[in-house]
Amino acid sequence: MRTPLAARPDAALAGALRDAVGRLGRRMRAERPASELSLGQLAALRTLDLHGPMTPGELSAHEEVQPPSLTRIVTRLEEQGYVSRTPDPDDRRQVVVAASAAGRGLLAEDRRRKDAWLARRLLTLTAQELAALAAAVPVLEKLSRS
Repeated sequence: MRTPLAARPDAALAGALRDAVGRLGRRMRAERPASELSLGQLAALRTLDLHGPMTPGELSAHEEVQPPSLTRIVTRLEEQGYVSRTPDPDDRRQVVVAASAAGRGLLAEDRRRKDAWLARRLLTLTAQELAALAAAVPVLEKLSRS
């Protein structure tokens, strides 16, 4: 008989959670259509969509990437029409980067595909499993922000 996950030592729980979240993440990324965007470019675009326009320095700090790497990411996104750069109204030496309508549309389609895939999988779960997932979401959110 297997020991319930909640009764396992913390290291085992950490490993099991890492494996499950990792597999789910890989499966969700597989739902992404073939795209010209790298995961780093997509992450930067998502950040701009979620948090609004920001300077490249702010975006670099938020994404935890070096400024030269972020410059390449933003340049590529701008070339593809997914972001725009405008002068910073407070400091004309700076620019502000924002997601464009095309960038927001790309993200909306990405979310739609992933949500549809996940919704189909949720239909296979019992009411108890769905309740357990619903209870786990705030905990997972807390872990992801720590």
